[in-house]
Amino acid sequence: MRVNDHARTHWPQLAGVTVRYRAGFAYVVGELKDGEVLSLCRLHFTRVLHTWGFALYLASRDGNQDNILPSGLPAGSPEEALDCACGLYLGNPGTHSL
Repeated sequence: MRVNDHARTHWPQLAGVTVRYRAGFAYVVGELKDGEVLSLCRLHFTRVLHTWGFALYLASRDGNQDNILPSGLPAGSPEEALDCACGLYLGNPGTHSL
């Protein structure tokens, strides 16, 4: 899967990424090397190839909220969504590159 390849290349803090599909959404969860599991984001397919709507997981709400990617758009590639979520939860969002 492209998201796992991207995570291995850009987010070495993660031991892996799991994507679960339910009710038209894809839920992205990262696992840290110490075994801790982090909910990262929710995606929904926009019917445009490789373009997914993005909702960031908010621990304070224990849920997802529609959000904007760093590109300024509400939808993009799963890799962009992973970078945005990991940048917020794992480190400085300006330190990674696509």
